[in-house]
Amino acid sequence: MSNEPEQIEGNPEPEAPDDVKRAMEQNIGFVSTRFAGNDGVSLESAKWAQVLWDYRHRSFWFAGRLDRDPNVSWHAPLAWFGHPDIEHINQQVYGKLTRSPDITRLINSIAEQIKYELYDFVREFDIDILVAQNSLTIPMNIPLGVALTNYIAETGIPTLAHHHDFYWERDRFAVNAVGDFLSAAFPADLPSIQHATINSFAQEDLSHRRGVSSILVPNVLDFETPPPPFDDYVASMRSDIGLSDDDIVFLQPTRVVPRKGIEHSISLVAALKNLGCKLVVSHESGDEGGQYLDALQEMAEHNGVELRMISDRIGDERGQDDQGRRIYTLADAYAMSDFITYPSIYEGFGNALLEAFYFRKPVLANRYSIYVADIEPKGFQVVTMDGYLTRETIRKVERVVTDEAYRHQIVDKNFELGRSFYSYAVLRRKLRALVTNVTGADDL
Repeated sequence: MSNEPEQIEGNPEPEAPDDVKRAMEQNIGFVSTRFAGNDGVSLESAKWAQVLWDYRHRSFWFAGRLDRDPNVSWHAPLAWFGHPDIEHINQQVYGKLTRSPDITRLINSIAEQIKYELYDFVREFDIDILVAQNSLTIPMNIPLGVALTNYIAETGIPTLAHHHDFYWERDRFAVNAVGDFLSAAFPADLPSIQHATINSFAQEDLSHRRGVSSILVPNVLDFETPPPPFDDYVASMRSDIGLSDDDIVFLQPTRVVPRKGIEHSISLVAALKNLGCKLVVSHESGDEGGQYLDALQEMAEHNGVELRMISDRIGDERGQDDQGRRIYTLADAYAMSDFITYPSIYEGFGNALLEAFYFRKPVLANRYSIYVADIEPKGFQVVTMDGYLTRETIRKVERVVTDEAYRHQIVDKNFELGRSFYSYAVLRRKLRALVTNVTGADDL
């Protein structure tokens, strides 16, 4: 995985002094409530680690749920937002205006325990720089944010705080009994912390609300590396999920939660039934209950839309489940599909859009605020809607589906724009600025 320059025989590069080597080879400690699965924080942190590894920086992981290499990981059960004690705290402080003394003591007690685990983690792996991945941003685990804040304040360790979605962006945190903790730790404002936001609205909000500056680091994909080719394994996916080669497959590559607007995808496919369109949803229901899924299935049945929920067939790697059925990756689902639906009401960024561009698939997107501010101005060719479907929107989708030459034209343009604005090259430039602010060495 190294990307070190090739040495020319007979003219070796001079050996760097040990102190210079150490400045160039930092140990990076990523901290979050979880690094596991396909959530945005886990995926983006892995991309950061990949870019840092390419330039000799080693990554280590601290979280309550982990699927990283155990040899470079520190499992801290109390850091997991699903830990019973953390769930109990959340139940007692959100949707309420006051909290009991017992809850205050519990928050501080758990924060102290996590803080001392952070001391052990940094000591064990000789960490030079911490990367707080959303753990100083959204208060899913209040003690973790408090522990990080106290640890950073006590040690002055250089820290990059990567913010994906702030608590003030979510209705579920609007009424709370922990305003003191939120003001202190979400995010913390300390001299050794550099802040990174993923969209311009968040960058402006952080400045206006807290007086804190940040660098804008958008989510990225490895556009320099082409997608894997369509192979026999992908070719088997349609029949495995009950579709035919003649079907036009619309893929909704999101979790089943209300803000994803999946009802619009059902309405779109219903309007295009004469073309043989089917709708596939790749992910499971989120933590907001199953009522939305029930409503979607009822809506699809009422409108005569064939809806396939395939989360049980999607995994991190190809393989077989315990029933002997083939398991596919999300990349396989994109490769199998003809059109991507993304009618989200709100997104912190929009990874599924980047994935559609990367896999050269046409896409329908709702014009959510971040899309309008940060993505649309780049010139991507996307069929858009403004909160509701119109006949004109349906007509545009129909043209993309039926006009092969036009479809190839727009997806090729989108891929090139993605490579220009959302590639690993962009992330390298951003991380270079953040890391060299700490090391003083031009090491990226």
